[in-house]
Amino acid sequence: MYNERINETEEERRRRRRRRLEEMKREKRRAELIQRKIIPVAALAVFILAAIGIGGLAARGNRGDQSESSDSSSGQFASAKSGNPGVDGDYVMLTMPPETEAPGGESAGTGMGLLGNAADIGAAAAETDKPEDGSSGEGSESLQPEIYEAVSTSATTGFADSVISEYGVIIDVENGVILSERNARSAMSPASMTKILTVLTAADALGIGGDDWRSSPVLNETFEITIDITDYSFVNGCSNVGFEVGEKVTVRDLFYGTILPSGADAALGLACYVAGSHEAFVELMNQKLAELGLSESTHFTNCVGLYDQNHYSTVYDIAMILKTAADNPFCRDVLSAHTYRTEATAQHPEGLVLSNWFLRRIEDKDTHGEVICGKTGYVIQSKSCAASLAADVNGKEYICVTAGSSGSKPCINDHVALYQTWLN
Repeated sequence: MYNERINETEEERRRRRRRRLEEMKREKRRAELIQRKIIPVAALAVFILAAIGIGGLAARGNRGDQSESSDSSSGQFASAKSGNPGVDGDYVMLTMPPETEAPGGESAGTGMGLLGNAADIGAAAAETDKPEDGSSGEGSESLQPEIYEAVSTSATTGFADSVISEYGVIIDVENGVILSERNARSAMSPASMTKILTVLTAADALGIGGDDWRSSPVLNETFEITIDITDYSFVNGCSNVGFEVGEKVTVRDLFYGTILPSGADAALGLACYVAGSHEAFVELMNQKLAELGLSESTHFTNCVGLYDQNHYSTVYDIAMILKTAADNPFCRDVLSAHTYRTEATAQHPEGLVLSNWFLRRIEDKDTHGEVICGKTGYVIQSKSCAASLAADVNGKEYICVTAGSSGSKPCINDHVALYQTWLN
């Protein structure tokens, strides 16, 4: 009976995870449908306007007023072309070849085929927009999240020569202003800064992030470390927490283990727990990038940060990811922990003590404030890199991301120098 209860509990957990993944997939399909229907609907409006104009011509022609109707028709066309209310498109849509692909990869067609596609997409989008409880949804507001961005201004400067990192950016979070930058939007390997998105994606998928996150039961659930996970870490020379094959680790420990010691074993365990496989989880990561508006300049192939030519980002994009993660109370707690002890297991009866060495080494330096969150990384291609969030004495927050430093100490020194320059 005990084993049956355990199996039932595991099955319930799997069902919950499947439901969460399905919800995320539905949101993705909804966004795709909305994007795909915009152009066909605009084309439909143009088609109707054109049809009205043609109908008017025919009616006037029957009355013998063809010359007058011609002038009127051309006037209507010019009016619509120059911005008639409700028209948002280009008449070129009406002459799209039958084989031309519309957004989403479907054939747009012409004439009545275009009308059919617009109607189908509109109906599908309307069905997707319905609340799951069956209500009409009338009176409810769209919950489309606002994408955070930071912009350069005439006051934005370059880095001082004393800052050695090849890439970098420092941002005034409250005002959304880039204070100083160097190659901020140039592609580079993000190394283990990748794991910021790993914990953000996992937290969102598991529904952890409100002010009551400490009472979330999912954090106490366990995941068993597999030999595939330890082999992946060993073969690729990754940093690890030190979990052993067969060790049952809490989800909470997987989160903190992913960030503090940058444990690949924890990150892979978290990915498999959330999505069932590393590959499926990476899909969720890239979906999250699309939601943040970063998919054109950032793409990940793994949740650890291993170098791959298709695994790339920019220091600006990493700053945007850190901003989003820091807005999640649970992720902020993980990213701001200086030390953490894992739960006792059969393999580690006293738990394991983990440290975020970036935060511990920078806490005694004068940054004109306090560095709250931090995540480092290193691969040969990116050299030493780090992302951090700090607050000045008034509590105003700043984000700093650098890459291409010659070592961990110079990397920390660059963050200190930038904070000393810009924090009040």
